[in-house]
Amino acid sequence: MTEKLLNHRAEGPAGARPLLLGPSLGTSYALWDKVAPELSVTHRVVRWDLPGHGGSAADLIGPGATVADLAGLVLDLADSLGLERFAYAGVSLGGAVGLHLALHHPRRLSSLAVICSSAHFNGSGPWEERAALVRREGLARLADQADTRWFTPGFTVPGLVADHRAADPAAYAACCDALGAFDLRERLPEIAVRTLLIAGREDPATPPAHLREIADAVPGAALVELPGASHLAPAQCPEAVLTALRTHLDGPAKRGMEVRRQVLGDAHVDRAQSRQNAFTARYQDFISRYAWGEIWTDPTLGRRERSMITLTALVAHGHYDELAMHVRAARRNGLTPEEIGAVLLQTAVYCGVPAANSAFATAQRVLAEEEPVLAEEEAQDEADTGDTPGRPGR
Repeated sequence: MTEKLLNHRAEGPAGARPLLLGPSLGTSYALWDKVAPELSVTHRVVRWDLPGHGGSAADLIGPGATVADLAGLVLDLADSLGLERFAYAGVSLGGAVGLHLALHHPRRLSSLAVICSSAHFNGSGPWEERAALVRREGLARLADQADTRWFTPGFTVPGLVADHRAADPAAYAACCDALGAFDLRERLPEIAVRTLLIAGREDPATPPAHLREIADAVPGAALVELPGASHLAPAQCPEAVLTALRTHLDGPAKRGMEVRRQVLGDAHVDRAQSRQNAFTARYQDFISRYAWGEIWTDPTLGRRERSMITLTALVAHGHYDELAMHVRAARRNGLTPEEIGAVLLQTAVYCGVPAANSAFATAQRVLAEEEPVLAEEEAQDEADTGDTPGRPGR
């Protein structure tokens, strides 16, 4: 018999780093509609539905369910997809699932993000009352009040409210049972997974104090508070959530200006900066952040290889002013004149002899200008370090 799995949606390249996204009680994976597609550019994103919500079967859990039961269903889903280790982010009940996984299955998580959630949900009493109400009357009354619990005044997402109204009452009540029994406060210091907490400043369900409690207890955890966000932050403030998650998942932006100066030299960058005005400022920022802060800092290729590729591309397109700049950069990145000549000779075959003629003329001029400067810099370096005279790495 085929095992039932949580309904889910997978996006992004099959070979990319996996990221699982968990929902809040009463919602479906549509909670992540404005965030998941952007994260799928760099990750294999899998967002899932709670039992009885969205497309998940209601009988996956029953009365007296626990967060551990839900975490087990998430692991079953991950196993079915061949995901041995994955990053995880979850909202509210989905965040509680993430905390449980980080504590009880730390080897499965590469990182954890807990959004508008808590290590406890104020005890079992309120949840027992809500579960009894839902089992007795269904979800209509709670769905009518969803906007006030989920969003700041004047904001709504009709699709999510409709998902709330359509959820299975028995499965919803079982999820209430799980929330009422959940309390990991005493064990938070045991969590060793790299953890991010995201709080909505206007969240009445899990106020920022709940996220601060986790951040204070989990070693090395980071906390971000979002002004203007209520309980369903990914739906109400998707850009802010996306920014925080990208930094958490991929690391902070690299120092593009530092790399730009290392490759092109201070004199060139200073000239470019001095010519900057209001019209070109955004372009200069784009170059520093994207070209130098992301591409040139990617460790897959070294700077020598990047210089060779760049020289070839510039010759192919006839950008000889840029070629002069990057011949200088290639010398700083360790290429010898002979290696630069070999790259340009290769371009004669694939880009054409006329292009290579111009490229050789440009490179010859630059190398003649640069050789005395580089020799002087090298002599100074040797004097500073006491190295034996020579030209290592050139």
